[in-house]
Amino acid sequence: MKNIKEYIELATTNVNEDRAATKTLLMTLMKYIQTADDRHKEVGLVAAKYLETLQRSNEQLVKIA
Repeated sequence: MKNIKEYIELATTNVNEDRAATKTLLMTLMKYIQTADDRHKEVGLVAAKYLETLQRSNEQLVKIA
């Protein structure tokens, strides 16, 4: 049975991996938006979801702390 420290380490690792993946997706999306006019309307909601994911991961880290 895992102890609390192992669960905290696992949760922190998962949060960091999720943040890295989300940041990569968001940066790629931002580059896509910049390549032409009016792309923000096309993918703005997706970008908002990526930012929400980053916000939730921040909240998870605060809870762990």
